[in-house]
Amino acid sequence: MKQKYYLLRIEMREIEPVVWRQFIVPAEISLDRLHDVIQIVMGWKDSHLHEFNFGRKRYVENIDDEFDDENTFLEGAERLNEHLKKKGDKCLYVYDFGDSWEHELKLESSDYKLREDDCEISCVDGARACPPEDVGGPGGYEEFCKIIKSPRNKEHAAMVAWSNGCQPTGKKFDPEYFDVYAVNDLLGWYVRWDRPRKLY
Repeated sequence: MKQKYYLLRIEMREIEPVVWRQFIVPAEISLDRLHDVIQIVMGWKDSHLHEFNFGRKRYVENIDDEFDDENTFLEGAERLNEHLKKKGDKCLYVYDFGDSWEHELKLESSDYKLREDDCEISCVDGARACPPEDVGGPGGYEEFCKIIKSPRNKEHAAMVAWSNGCQPTGKKFDPEYFDVYAVNDLLGWYVRWDRPRKLY
């Protein structure tokens, strides 16, 4: 059977202006591999727990005392196309339960035709930077952005120093930064590294 590809859009909730990405994955990608891809396209560091929510069902990496109820399942055995089937279908991806970054993941095309320069997993478009890890959730990020834009703020120097290295540029954190080519370089490395373990 010929491999189908999905065109997905992911956007962060409670962040204005919105941080979003549009990307391609195999329709049968497992949820644990989809988590890896989301981390790369968004710019997260995979330093915290995460979960996928499809209605009342939640899918996690490991089930323990914190995640142990009749509606919680392991993500590794689940395929994306078992849950998102037609254009407009959505789910919720939550990263870092402390900062509680909520992302809406939406299926934009259930039969995307790869272009000549598309990889089987690639980022098509996007806008704005992913917040720094551990910045304090949407409210903390809003405050952080105000501080780094205000050199007279007494916390400015400390926040700029704290956020150095968050972006590949190595410069002061820029909330508008997004480089689709840099993202696709990382995705290319991921696909090559992950091929022996199968992406889907």
